[in-house]
Amino acid sequence: MFTEVLVAVVIGGIILFLVQRNRKLVLKTEDGWWGAGAPSEGEEDVTIRPFKVSTSDEEIEDLYRRIDQTRPVPSLEDSQFHYGFNSQYLQKVISYWRNDFDWRSQVDKINQYPHFKTKIEGIDVHYLHVKPKKVPEGSTALPLIMVHGWPGSFYEFYGLIPLLTEPADQDDLVFEVICPSIPGYGFSEASRKKGFDSVCAARIFHKLMKRLGFQQFYAHGGDWGWLVTTNMAQLEPKTVKGLHVNFAPPSKPGPSIMLSIMLGRHFPKLFGFTDLDVQRLFPCMDKLVVEPIKETGYMHIQATKPDTVGRGLNDSPVGLATYILEKFSTWTSHDFRNLEDGGLTRKFSLDDLLTNVMIYWTSGCIISSMRFYKENFGQGLDQPHARIPVYVPTGFACFPNELMHTPKLWVKQKYRKLVTYTCMARGGHFAAMEEPQLMAEDIQNFIKIVEKKKK
Repeated sequence: MFTEVLVAVVIGGIILFLVQRNRKLVLKTEDGWWGAGAPSEGEEDVTIRPFKVSTSDEEIEDLYRRIDQTRPVPSLEDSQFHYGFNSQYLQKVISYWRNDFDWRSQVDKINQYPHFKTKIEGIDVHYLHVKPKKVPEGSTALPLIMVHGWPGSFYEFYGLIPLLTEPADQDDLVFEVICPSIPGYGFSEASRKKGFDSVCAARIFHKLMKRLGFQQFYAHGGDWGWLVTTNMAQLEPKTVKGLHVNFAPPSKPGPSIMLSIMLGRHFPKLFGFTDLDVQRLFPCMDKLVVEPIKETGYMHIQATKPDTVGRGLNDSPVGLATYILEKFSTWTSHDFRNLEDGGLTRKFSLDDLLTNVMIYWTSGCIISSMRFYKENFGQGLDQPHARIPVYVPTGFACFPNELMHTPKLWVKQKYRKLVTYTCMARGGHFAAMEEPQLMAEDIQNFIKIVEKKKK
């Protein structure tokens, strides 16, 4: 008992010290110019232009020609997805893509929502802007920006958007949803210069929301979207009314986290660890070291030499699909590595998976999307935003099959006004696409609490 009390006092003192020290830190940024050459003279073009995704016979014929020229390589016997994407199953995916997948129909589906482009800091930024068809009398739609990650896209939110803009429950909040493509992803123009990282994306998205007339708004993100929206909250905490994330790895592990790793297995209650926390975190060596090594080979490549492997993926649609779709298998559930088909269609349809791949293929954005890793990791992990807490009201959705489990204690170290921490019933890394209903319910619950407190 004495040991537990002593450890608690030490941890409490460390956390108090860190809180007081970090209160003085503010994330600062300066305007950039990411277009080619020097900044253009005069005021920035603030025009907002309608945009539609399109295709052509030439584009589809070129895709088919490249698919037909692929050279199959057999997988090892009994290897499932442990060596990467299983070649036998890949042939089935390729066959469907080549003979049954209807890209023109999917383009129409993409265009069911209004798309726009506007130039910010020298580059065109693409976004969806979906307004509710009906808002209950006496209420207003709440603006919500949702930011995707890699290797996803704005399309990840297509199952979630109608649940937020047209909720079935009359007591639910109604949202006006903005889904931008991170510059260098999808139909947003890529930076022509080095240094475009998550803070730059956050600054650009703040400018986008102000250009759309929103002085305050809510934000949601997963994967890179978690970091971009977190940076948005750090840059302008009074503008972001609330932040909802479903991914929150410790950006800068502090003393309290290290102590919880060392002692949490033996004194779980001292750190507020649940049975799920203990199950996901320990034994440490396997859960915290071995598994990340197995699943982060892509990150080492993209954080160092993205242009090298990216060039091959940009030329080969089959290579691109293999690289992207493998993540939708193992990041949805580690257990899917044991299946011949990677479990891909257990949570997703091939049409939706291939639509996401086609967004990368037709826009030619795979290299620029991978560069985002180098820009964010290239200057080391000790970036200013890693040292600065978030004081915006925050909701965290903890999905059981997420790549990294983050206990409530760890989340609170970064997000000091944690309003909700929800242990979700099911779901993995691509939660918005995988479990849109669960995600919508958690966003509703979190923002209802924040709105009630404001009143």
